[in-house]
Amino acid sequence: MKVLLLTHSYDPEVTAPQRRWNAFVSAFRARGWDVDVVVPAAHPERTPTHVRPGAYGRVLHRETGRHGERILRVPLARHTESRLSKLVSNLASSVLAVPRSLLAGRPDVVIVTVPALPNIAAGYAVSRIWRRPLVVDMRDAWPDLARDANVVTSPEPGVMETIVSFVQRRAEAVVSVTNGFADLLRARGARRVAVVPNGVLRNRMPRLAEPSSASPERPLRVLYLGNHGESQGLEVLIDAARRCGDGVHLRLVGTGTQKQHLQDYAAGTGSRVEFLDATHDDQTLAQYDWADTTVVSLRDDWPSFEWTIPSKTYELLAVGKHITAVVRGEAADVLTEAGGADVVPADPEAVAELWRGLHQHPERLQVGDRGRAWVAEHRNLAHLGADFADLVAETVSKRKAD
Repeated sequence: MKVLLLTHSYDPEVTAPQRRWNAFVSAFRARGWDVDVVVPAAHPERTPTHVRPGAYGRVLHRETGRHGERILRVPLARHTESRLSKLVSNLASSVLAVPRSLLAGRPDVVIVTVPALPNIAAGYAVSRIWRRPLVVDMRDAWPDLARDANVVTSPEPGVMETIVSFVQRRAEAVVSVTNGFADLLRARGARRVAVVPNGVLRNRMPRLAEPSSASPERPLRVLYLGNHGESQGLEVLIDAARRCGDGVHLRLVGTGTQKQHLQDYAAGTGSRVEFLDATHDDQTLAQYDWADTTVVSLRDDWPSFEWTIPSKTYELLAVGKHITAVVRGEAADVLTEAGGADVVPADPEAVAELWRGLHQHPERLQVGDRGRAWVAEHRNLAHLGADFADLVAETVSKRKAD
């Protein structure tokens, strides 16, 4: 089997798609498959500081990945955190991915992971040029998110919305990370839909964080670590912190399109909020050690978030910290089943009430390793990679039989 993967993030970056696809490529290689990964040059801001720029290869040169896969890079158009800048960068890289993919030789199957959205068109083009089956890995609920985020505002479908829906219906297989979105894809006419969730590699799970030392004598330490974008609705956390006054120390760690807005918003409300830059590896674990409760958050006015589970959810469960879960739908169901989380609506007073209760009763923060055990059993990326590999093998066999 020869597999061609088009993705927008891979080694040595440290991102959710990088972790997912490193695990899945490992599963492919364990079966003896040849794998070519077409990906832009690594973005410095997503790469650990100890990795030298030269260590991740040069554009248009082949390099060998950690599992023996071939990594074929295309130029990266450097971008800011703005939506337009990211779209232009992704579009440029996706266009260049088509000729780069053709130079890799004819595969047995083409896999494309979305987002970035323009990749789906590149993957479809390559699969049809080579006349090979296409597997689309939908890690977010596109194109629904486009309308929720007001990327598409017209009554008629936009160009990208039309392209995404078109490819979803014509791909030989579409993979969703949640059951709710999988049901929606089936209803819209996707030929074959499978669910392969996100997760964490069991043998590479982060260590358990230090137990909380919270007490009513000091502020409750609340940590949000992740993207500062429109999707997260982090203003709710800032408003909740203001309501708690000196009883809560809120720390927001990361980057995103809304970070400057959030800093200005916090300054205007007088909330006790600390903003820090994105972290990697040991720096991230140090943040979890500091925290009493960690936060996973999605705004509640976008319908597609009813069937969205932030990939950070599984990492937070694995480190064994209490979770303030400002989510609903499938994400709330997962956290309730896994344990170690309090699910609250995206309402500042509801969040503040939870934090006041945790501050006065710090014993509620001692969640142990229940969530970690749940992740190891149900969201082990090694097992999920085997499931994905089974799907790929079946898709190729069916295409050959037809």
